[in-house]
Amino acid sequence: MADRTIRVLLVDDHQVVRRGLRTFLEIQDDIEVVGEASDGAEGVARTEELRPDVVLMDIKMPGTDGIEALRRLRELANPARVLIVTSFTEQRTVVPALRAGAFGYVYKDVDPEALAGAIRSVHAGHVLLQPEVAGALLAQDDHSGGGQGRGTTLTEREREVLTLIADGRSNREIARALVLSEKTVKTHVSNILMKLDFSDRTQAALWAVRHGVTD
Repeated sequence: MADRTIRVLLVDDHQVVRRGLRTFLEIQDDIEVVGEASDGAEGVARTEELRPDVVLMDIKMPGTDGIEALRRLRELANPARVLIVTSFTEQRTVVPALRAGAFGYVYKDVDPEALAGAIRSVHAGHVLLQPEVAGALLAQDDHSGGGQGRGTTLTEREREVLTLIADGRSNREIARALVLSEKTVKTHVSNILMKLDFSDRTQAALWAVRHGVTD
């Protein structure tokens, strides 16, 4: 039994897609669909209004697309975690969404049970990446000069926190593992991102795996 219901917002310009997602998710005991939006701008507004835990976001939408919506949500420091639901498989489409702050992505033909599992995973703070997209992110990191040297300023505690981030742990799980308060963990995460010059946990986690911090 989940500690509490996961509140989900659906953002897609196709009503039939939203209807299909809602129909399946509403039979899940631990997931509640709290609203819908038909484009990115409405999605941002509805996220502010409804404060969902997870946003299922399409990438390609008329007007404000999913990537721009992600950027706006990050500027607002909105706590909702975004899971991209897309029919596009190209790295050039998915990678920018992850760079903009998405916690992962699934394809629109995903098995319903797998979708529910993805929502639960993202809600728990885990990052969902296909191997080929993870590789593309790492390649971009190396191309931009993101080598091992950028981690030399991390403290021992920050390296411990980074190792757990790379393991897919949420702030709450990290706090329990290291016997720290969540507030202290958040401070460590902010310091890690600042020192590594990254904008989100996805980039930090991939960097940690690539450069052996998790060994």
